[in-house]
Amino acid sequence: MFASLPDPVAGAGEVIIQVKASGICHTDFEVLKANYGTSTFPIVPGHEYAGIVADVGPGVTEVAIGDRVVVDPNIECGSCRACRRGWAHLCETLGANGVTRNGGFAELSVVKATSLHPIGDLTFTTAALAEPMGCALNGVGAVHEPWMETALIFGAGPMGLLIGIALKNHGILDIAFADIDDTRLELAESFGFGAVASGSADLEKLHQGVDLAVDATGVSAVAGRLAHFIANGGKGLFFGVCPSDARIEISPFEVFRRQLTLAGSHSLNHNIPKALDMIATFGPGIERIVSHQMSLEQVSKVLSDGAPKRSLKIQAVTS
Repeated sequence: MFASLPDPVAGAGEVIIQVKASGICHTDFEVLKANYGTSTFPIVPGHEYAGIVADVGPGVTEVAIGDRVVVDPNIECGSCRACRRGWAHLCETLGANGVTRNGGFAELSVVKATSLHPIGDLTFTTAALAEPMGCALNGVGAVHEPWMETALIFGAGPMGLLIGIALKNHGILDIAFADIDDTRLELAESFGFGAVASGSADLEKLHQGVDLAVDATGVSAVAGRLAHFIANGGKGLFFGVCPSDARIEISPFEVFRRQLTLAGSHSLNHNIPKALDMIATFGPGIERIVSHQMSLEQVSKVLSDGAPKRSLKIQAVTS
């Protein structure tokens, strides 16, 4: 629902952000369907956003009015077992802007000052990719090994491409994408990656042939075949968001005999600065991941009706 709300007010330690760019994530759809988060409604979604500091609350010294910043949305308790281990993204009571408190699909957003990071001269479009890149880096960190030479990523959408960029930055140069959409495969090739059609004979040639296989589709039938492509001693990453009730079959004997490692990855873990560095190193071409820029009202319609066909990253932008 698109609506007008009172302007937020910054409390102690808080900042008001004039949002300039805010990206849609698959998680946003899950939040609105009460499949993710605490289902605390009403809520303003949007957790991938950048903008300008418009006001600061009492006690804020980290940022000043006019600063160009990006938001780290996660809010952890700081005291549970995961938090004590430095795993804020696995906090037992994890909250987030856009998930448990109002987020970035608004002209103004109130956030903790400690959640902000400077973006230098990056465009707001680029800076708003820092949160998803942080998620990609967290995923890569869960599985990457220095001996890895080859990777196969299922899903050449925005998140798959960001994972590919992160893997290449970590030294894996032979990276291929599998997808059912030829236009997405062409985009992957333009980024310097290999491309293979899903269901093709060329894909089957990769049977037990890659050091790392990644599902970035969230399709359980795809996730269930990761082991089919992992070489002996290799790893698989479940990155895409499958339905919560989905189940797949895995042969424990195969995992044992071929010494496979299967891992999951959730969210980002306060790694926005690393994400910004990687985005800046890659350069402005990374904005090709963004296929649509829309008004807030148009984004509201996307969230209710679904994304346009063959869209990639969709961002709400404000003047």
